[in-house]
Amino acid sequence: MLIIKLPQDMNISQSVTNSSRFQVSEFILMGFPGIHEWQHWLSLPLALLYLLALSANLLIVITIQHESTLHQPMYQFLSILAIVDIGLATTIVPKILAIFWFDTKAISLPQCFAQVYAIHSFMGMESGIFLCMAMDRYVAICYPLQYPSIVTETFVVKCTAFMVLRNGLLTIPVPVLASQRLYCSRNEIEHCLCSNLGVTSLACDDITMNRFYQLVLVWVIGGSDMGLVFASYALILRSVLRMNSAEATSKALGTCSSHLILIFFFYTAIVVVSVTHLAGKSVPLIPVLLNVLHSVIPPALNPMVYALRTQELRVGFQRVLGLGDDVSRK
Repeated sequence: MLIIKLPQDMNISQSVTNSSRFQVSEFILMGFPGIHEWQHWLSLPLALLYLLALSANLLIVITIQHESTLHQPMYQFLSILAIVDIGLATTIVPKILAIFWFDTKAISLPQCFAQVYAIHSFMGMESGIFLCMAMDRYVAICYPLQYPSIVTETFVVKCTAFMVLRNGLLTIPVPVLASQRLYCSRNEIEHCLCSNLGVTSLACDDITMNRFYQLVLVWVIGGSDMGLVFASYALILRSVLRMNSAEATSKALGTCSSHLILIFFFYTAIVVVSVTHLAGKSVPLIPVLLNVLHSVIPPALNPMVYALRTQELRVGFQRVLGLGDDVSRK
């Protein structure tokens, strides 16, 4: 009998080839790293935040649509921001609650890549809407006489369409590049959601292009928006300080204060999440927790800040909720 013995190197090569051809069919979202045993207790505050975000933002959209006095560019941008906040929270929270309550940790590759796309798109749109709101305030305060002819309904539609197209198109390569990677061994993601870097870190092949495009996207969208937003408010502040009337100065600062609070929180949170992600190897829970909170707290916080600091919106809320028609006269 003739026995042919294959070289050891050939056996190893064949084994590697067979392994590399194996592609995982799903990912497993493990939840918050390090606290898997009691992470379900976090579901109650998370669910309450989600319900608050949904109800408050829906109330803003309905109120602005219902009240003719709120059919102004500033409130129209706020209504668009509320819709984006609802989309962002809904993209993330239901899946997290399903993990905590029903232990449905599995997610298919297409669903995971779709979530990556949705998260990046909504985050970019929120940043873009903040830029539109900053431009609106800049024109209103620095060029008040030209404001009605510049910031029109057409202007709002064009700005919104541009932001949707910008983020929708520039974000497409993120899930496309992630889907082209080979996932041949690990499929457990130490996260509650499908983040781009969390998913691609499981790939068996090179992810240099994924990391590079992620960095470019952050700087092109987030960096440019943040720079233009703070430049707009710097010009607004310079213009306000030149006003002779203390009452006009107070009114101008009052109209910008709500925007500044939310913008400062939004961009500060992005910087903190990025820094903790880079330094989170020793304590991986912190960047994951901050990432989730950054996706849930702004949608719940935005309506409350505007409701507390905007008289017209408070009056509109009271009318829509049927708390009295005479509040507008107070």
